[in-house]
This record gives sequence, structure tokens and C-alpha cells, in this order.
Amino acid sequence: MSTPNPQNLTAEDAKKLLNKFNCLDIAPILNPSEKIVTRDALILLTKLADYQILGICADTAEEGILAMKTYSLALGYEPPDNLLTPEGPVYIKLNGKNGLCYLDSYAGHHRGVLVSCQSYDEGGINEMYGHLPLDLFI
Repeated sequence: MSTPNPQNLTAEDAKKLLNKFNCLDIAPILNPSEKIVTRDALILLTKLADYQILGICADTAEEGILAMKTYSLALGYEPPDNLLTPEGPVYIKLNGKNGLCYLDSYAGHHRGVLVSCQSYDEGGINEMYGHLPLDLFI
């Protein structure tokens, strides 16, 4: 897990950095330094929200579950286990507020992780970022 904001990013800096992933059908491959700053930006913004909802599109259940587990742990959630592992591409939705998790086969072409930040306060972070790399926290 990343250390708390070593780049001294502001929330606005973090939003700008993460916005470059918006509307991408397939998450890009990041070099190690890009991964670090992207992780730090995401963690900064998720700490400003009350909870997150993850949407994960992966080529295999194993790849999707690994992404769900690593993102969950990085964001402070206990990942569910005992999920089904269907053959082929999958979609996983995890609600960080209540721990509900849904996994099913997926016929779409998107790949990556969507992180939807949810705040109870109107002035809080209520935005979605992604598709972020499946291996961002690996």
C-alpha cells in the first residue's frame, strides 16, 4: 500500500491525474512511477469520500478477483471471498459501504477498474474514475 500522499498532491491535482483515465475502454499499462502517482491520487480522493463502489471488467475471474482484492485492501475494505469463477471475461461490482459483491460473465469489451467515489455531503467527492489498470495495486 502507498504511503500517505508523498507527492503532496492536492485534491485538484489528483482529479486531473485520474480524469485522464475516464472514458477509456481499456485501461493503459503504466510504468512503475506512473503507478505510484496514480495510486496516491486515487487513495487521496477516496479518503475524501465516504465510500466507493468498484466496477471491474477482466478477461478472467481470477484476474478480476485479484484486482478486486488488491483495490479493496488498498482502499481499506475487507474483500469478499468464495466468489464463483466462471470461464471467460467477468464483471465484478463491489459496494464498499455494505460489502455486497456481484460477479458474472461479461460479454463487453471494456477492461479495467471503475472507482465510483460516493459522499453523503453534496460538497464531497462524488465522481467516477476509470478505467484504471487492473494491476494498479499489485
